[in-house]
Amino acid sequence: MELETLDIPEIAKTLAEKHPSEIMEFALENYGGGLGISFSGAEDVVLIDLAAKIGGKFRVFSLDTGRLHSETYQFLDKVREHYGIPVEIFFPQVAAVERLVKEKGLFSFYQDGHKECCTVRKVEPLKRALGSLEAWVTGQRRDQSPSTRAQVAVVEVDPAFSQPGRDLIKFNPLANWSSKQVWSYIRENNVPFNPLHERGFISIGCAPCTRPVLPGQHEREGRWWWEDQTRKECGLHAGNIEGQAKA
Repeated sequence: MELETLDIPEIAKTLAEKHPSEIMEFALENYGGGLGISFSGAEDVVLIDLAAKIGGKFRVFSLDTGRLHSETYQFLDKVREHYGIPVEIFFPQVAAVERLVKEKGLFSFYQDGHKECCTVRKVEPLKRALGSLEAWVTGQRRDQSPSTRAQVAVVEVDPAFSQPGRDLIKFNPLANWSSKQVWSYIRENNVPFNPLHERGFISIGCAPCTRPVLPGQHEREGRWWWEDQTRKECGLHAGNIEGQAKA
């Protein structure tokens, strides 16, 4: 199938109820070396595991904000070694970080909100990571955040990072899965996971902006807990929030 003939909305309907492995297989067959898996958490390693078992060309990349937990850095190396694959690491621009810290200090997000810091440390590096890709794969699930991710499609034209004349395709193979299904897969397939999960951290981001959740709390309540519950996206998936289609 020629890439220019792909009807993404129609494909989204066709793949809507398919198993994540079938969605991943479609992505690998059609985008090959131009496909990148965004890696940071448990869901993402499930995707890497699926891709490794299916076979074919794909890239794996991660964003190092400079504020990650030490356990997360060790986790990155563990995944690299477990699957025998390179993990491309993208860092924020030094000058931008230095300017932000000089002007506002290291914890300005507690007063000003997380958007400015995330833009410097995550969104700009992601733009560079996506610049050489035709499609990317994320571990988004609809039940992760009912206020921002409830409508996530299994495949879509990325509303935030596509450019004029250049559509970037975004696959979300786990959109229909629950956390329980993700962790069942991890246990059954001996997939590596971040040890912070065993300490109550469910959704893991930067250390200053992530905390464990209590029994009964939603997993995203541990992220940016001081902010409005309906705006909990860092900018990587800004298209999930109405009015933020372009990052």
